Amino acid sequence: MQRPGSVVKELLDNAVDSGANRIKVIIQNAGRTLIQVIDNGSGMTKEDIPFCFLRHATSKIKTADDLYRIRTLGFRGEAMASIASVSQVTLTTKRVEDSSGHEYEAWGGEEKRLEPAAADDGTSVSIRNLFFNVPARRAFLKTDATEFRHILITFQQIAMANQDIGFELIDGTDEIYRLPPQPLYQRIVDIFGKQYKASLIPVEENTSIVSLKGYIADPKLTKKNRGEQFLFVNGRPFMHRHLNYIVQNIYNKWTRPDEYSFYALFYKIKPEFVDVNVHPAKLEIKFEDERGVSTMTKSIVNKALNERMQVPTMEKLSGGDYQGYQRKNDFETGFERTQSFPKGGGFSSPPSPGPGVPKAGRDLTASLYGNNTPVETAARVEGESPKQILKSKRVSDGFWQVHDEFIMSQTLSGICMVDQHTAHKRIIFEKALKASESGLPSTQQLLFPQSVEFAASDFVLLKELKPDMERIGFNIQLLSGNTAMIIGLPADIQVGNEKHLLESILQQYQSLSSGMKLNGREKLALALANRSAIRKGKRLTQIEMEDLVDQLFSCDEPYFDPMKKPTILYIPLDEFRSRFS
Repeated sequence: MQRPGSVVKELLDNAVDSGANRIKVIIQNAGRTLIQVIDNGSGMTKEDIPFCFLRHATSKIKTADDLYRIRTLGFRGEAMASIASVSQVTLTTKRVEDSSGHEYEAWGGEEKRLEPAAADDGTSVSIRNLFFNVPARRAFLKTDATEFRHILITFQQIAMANQDIGFELIDGTDEIYRLPPQPLYQRIVDIFGKQYKASLIPVEENTSIVSLKGYIADPKLTKKNRGEQFLFVNGRPFMHRHLNYIVQNIYNKWTRPDEYSFYALFYKIKPEFVDVNVHPAKLEIKFEDERGVSTMTKSIVNKALNERMQVPTMEKLSGGDYQGYQRKNDFETGFERTQSFPKGGGFSSPPSPGPGVPKAGRDLTASLYGNNTPVETAARVEGESPKQILKSKRVSDGFWQVHDEFIMSQTLSGICMVDQHTAHKRIIFEKALKASESGLPSTQQLLFPQSVEFAASDFVLLKELKPDMERIGFNIQLLSGNTAMIIGLPADIQVGNEKHLLESILQQYQSLSSGMKLNGREKLALALANRSAIRKGKRLTQIEMEDLVDQLFSCDEPYFDPMKKPTILYIPLDEFRSRFS
């Protein structure tokens, strides 16, 4: 067992295999203290209970041939033994035909008792104090919010794959989900939110070997992080890099490269034509006809998206791909316009960006300035401190924009350019860090507080980040039913579309690589900066350009954004002359 989410998966697999039509999951402290799964399935006899916790013992395989025709989710007979060895287990079970049930208890794999007990039809398994006897392993568990997100993803996968079963998920005293038996479309909406209702596109195709059905999302419904891409085969969730690549590559024609859309694709194939036992955790599978399944997937998703986006005639290329895709205008220009630049200063010191800059930045810098940074070179050439270059040494009275992307100003010995997007990211990043460190955020209260219903996974993350978000100026009240009330925003954030703002920040936070060595507050500040910084293509007034440059040079690290991308570029006059010589 790797983590609480692994335990939940194994217990849910067994509950589904039992023939249950109602399954309830109860979690406490992200599974550290309690994981309980209750079903109304077939139950077990007294004699079968001890065998359930023996290694390599299973009732789901009768003959060797069954290994090649797997029709159940769990079948290797290892899960319950592994779980029992690192936890305190209580199992209560009763068959419909029996007058009473039995209760079994084991600690660390050692049986404590097995005795008659009153019980409802079905089975209840309680896993308490996971890894209680392996403290080193317990210490490596992530935060409660992270571990619960893994549980949530597992629950969502099993619930989507079994629409004829009613599911409940309770976290402490909060009811996260109560899902009745329902069609797939409604289940997806109930799991991920009402905003999916108008964006789901059905897909379906049947052949003599494999059938495929499910839903993909309109390309307008995208997120910055992966996590809502689901594949199932014969009711089993699985991972398949090539199929994910195919679908994502199709979406790339309609979305930006760092955007990911929802899809849930269900393959049904004869068990003998798919191997589900190629991965220890049964997460990966292998189709007998990989190429056929891939071609079918590509064709179906292509067709569904073309019809939704009203693409006209398609010309097929020799390799089977299609040409003629045209991005809709709203994907090119319809992104939300960002706010004007905030007024005021008061920035604190951010974490050191570390030595060096990305390779592309180093190459460009070296080609123009040798081993000196652009600003160091400018200061050396003009004999002034870097912060004075664009002020006291400007020849022109103001700034001008190039392609609504760069702010330029002529100096005595060259040109200085500021990337408006990366510069604004640096400004927001440092301001957010200072607010979080000082504990005195500047908040603008909304005239009309906005109630927002989040997807369960986003709401879990919001609960984790709420203290830090309030330290940078958000005022958020958590309500029941995955709902939050947005009462106030940081003072420099433009009011309007608060729901989209908050969802985008949560997505940005999740998409930030764990290898960036940022703490939670720094990641939150960076997520806010990525979401709120003005975009390329934003037309600025003269006052806005001057304000941006002034605020940038008030930062402690004005020359690079939080991702170490340059914000300022200085091109000496000699460089221009050399180009014409």
